[in-house]
Amino acid sequence: MKLAVVLCLGCFGSLGLFLSSTAAQQSQVPDPLYDKAKSEGALVLYVGGPTAPWDAAAKEFNARYPGVNVSVTGGFSNVLDKKIDAQLAASNLEVDAALFQTLQDFVRWKQEGVLLEFKPQGFDKIDASFKDPDGAYTAIQINAHTYGYNPNLVKPEDVPRSALDFLNPRFKGKIVTCYPADDDATLYDFYSIVQKYGWSYMDRYMANQPNFIQGHLGVARSIASGENLVTFDTIASISTDQKNEGLVQAIAFPESDPLPIWPYTAGIFKSAPHPNAAKLFLSWYLTPERQSHTGTWPARSDVPPPYGWKPILSYKVVNNYREFLTNTKQLEDLRKRFEAYSGPVKNVGGVR
Repeated sequence: MKLAVVLCLGCFGSLGLFLSSTAAQQSQVPDPLYDKAKSEGALVLYVGGPTAPWDAAAKEFNARYPGVNVSVTGGFSNVLDKKIDAQLAASNLEVDAALFQTLQDFVRWKQEGVLLEFKPQGFDKIDASFKDPDGAYTAIQINAHTYGYNPNLVKPEDVPRSALDFLNPRFKGKIVTCYPADDDATLYDFYSIVQKYGWSYMDRYMANQPNFIQGHLGVARSIASGENLVTFDTIASISTDQKNEGLVQAIAFPESDPLPIWPYTAGIFKSAPHPNAAKLFLSWYLTPERQSHTGTWPARSDVPPPYGWKPILSYKVVNNYREFLTNTKQLEDLRKRFEAYSGPVKNVGGVR
């Protein structure tokens, strides 16, 4: 029998290829879950966001667990979720697990009774704000909206330290973000600024002629190319990933404004074709070893973050992503209001 697991990335972090020289030996240790997964034979992942990190994770998982072959289907979370809904409606589910930034999908799927309750190793080390108490879904990494800038073109004294700095005329026409009406994480980011500075901030921001693009990978690449100079809407791990690949990129943390954070979330479906493979992947991904090599903040509180960053909840943060995304009326009103500023989506930044 073939094994498939599908993960969806909402926008997301560097996984890196971290292959242990003893992986082949370790994979031979008796493991009842692995035996069940191997009998299924394959793992299909739907991932929202850049797919390259998850391709690397799939190779690492394949090396650790021979016989469980992983395929990755990537794209935008708010597109892939609709494919899953269609599969569920047709009773023809092809995906085993989803990894999305669209946390509201998991809340909805739990209410519909289609998610499998599963608490992998380390579940108790994950903050309650990042998981479902019954194990229907859980964070596997944490993302944050830091500032991004091109260090070759922005002087150190001009690096933004608050949202107000993006109103500086020197950045006119050279600011970029995702479309807030299109990307939920960006909408969350914009709304956190409006909550502090009021809607008049948007009038002043638009007067500085910002640019909008689809996808946070596109934002990072635009900064690296010099087409744009600054953004308050980069994902720290994506920008750092691009820097590690040789692109011109730097991030800065806000000094006076709160840092918007959100969990990159995974859930397994009850009718998954290969539930044991999904469980095995999720259990493996939440091990301390794997959590320490995601390139972003770990979901587990007992694993230190990379790059000398502080533990995520030690920052002054905005951490109400689940509440924000499940307030359906407010969400729809905000999308309409922000679209009036940015206009409809016109260009595609991509997720690869």
